[in-house]
Amino acid sequence: MPAAVDPDNAIVTSLLTVLPSGAHGVDSTDRLVAWLAQHSEEYVVVLGPNLALDDAVRLTENLRTSRPTVSVVLVRHDLTTDVLTQAMKAGIRDVVPHGDLASVGDAVSRAHQLYVALRGPSGAVHLGKVVTVFSPKGGVGKTTMAVNLALALADRGARQVCLVDLDLAFGDVAITMQLFPSHSIEHAIGSEDSLDTALLDGLLTRHQDSLMVLAAPSHPDVRDRITPALISRVLRTLRESFDYVVVDTAPSFDEQTLTALDETDECVIVATLDVPTLKNVKVALETLEMLNIARGHRHLLLNRADDAVGIGADKVEAILGMAVAAQVATSLEIAAATNAGTPIVVGTPGHAASGAIRVLATQLAGEPAAPQPVDQVDGEQEKTGRRFRIRR
Repeated sequence: MPAAVDPDNAIVTSLLTVLPSGAHGVDSTDRLVAWLAQHSEEYVVVLGPNLALDDAVRLTENLRTSRPTVSVVLVRHDLTTDVLTQAMKAGIRDVVPHGDLASVGDAVSRAHQLYVALRGPSGAVHLGKVVTVFSPKGGVGKTTMAVNLALALADRGARQVCLVDLDLAFGDVAITMQLFPSHSIEHAIGSEDSLDTALLDGLLTRHQDSLMVLAAPSHPDVRDRITPALISRVLRTLRESFDYVVVDTAPSFDEQTLTALDETDECVIVATLDVPTLKNVKVALETLEMLNIARGHRHLLLNRADDAVGIGADKVEAILGMAVAAQVATSLEIAAATNAGTPIVVGTPGHAASGAIRVLATQLAGEPAAPQPVDQVDGEQEKTGRRFRIRR
């Protein structure tokens, strides 16, 4: 799918309106390079008007030899002779004036025609992974973890990720990210047999960090009108366009949640270190096992994991019969980041919680975990002498 690049989020959003459904947007050329490294099927990139001309030329010259089937469309505020000359020498395929969105769309269509001529119309079908974040008990920080995990997987645009809020009665994904969606999954009701990528694309809301969000309904009474068949169709359609579909579920085994779990590839179970939650999680794990859901692909995330409460990770593993994949310690910074609408992995990437979540994201992506920078230690973490642990 095409990718648009510009440091101004409003410009990226505008460009995406004339690109094919499922197109991706990033804010810098380094994020674009990371995106291209994971998407061999890409055929065109649109470079926005606020991108420095030197950066655009340098990127195009690199793509000309490393990815010759990728066309470059350059959008400029001013079409001067110097701009056109440099663009031609670098191998930029089309230069269009800023504001002429129709010409951008035409240029992208021509790029696709060239790609088909060079590579043929057939290709591998793209199927992303569905990652479900689940807990049988509310109040454990499930939505906070889902939002941060989705942002960590997106990696500022290196991967194309959609976050789906399936807590259909009281979903908080949109408000957590300070988004004000004009559409939600409610607007897909009745389209179980007709929903496609183009229709679904119109229901998504873009977050500035290159993450797409399918919001929950604004009123809880809508929940009963959203059928399991619709949820299945939504998730299967999204995985055709996105690398990862992260699902924030309701804290219960209702029919909508069971449908999402049945579609999942990786299941992240969120728990806290208190006896009632651990009891519920144990029952939930037994239920997942009985239903053969995500067997061998379950990941236990301990939130607010502090040894001071008298239950440590070793005891949790003994109780649940499952290894702990990641631990996130209690931190006021996480709550402050959530209240500010800037999730911790974005606002404070060097925080211990950010590091733990990113390492979990790399595990889910099947990539080796790199050492994470640490720039903050809160008082409780200083007492314990450790910031986070990841267990495999």
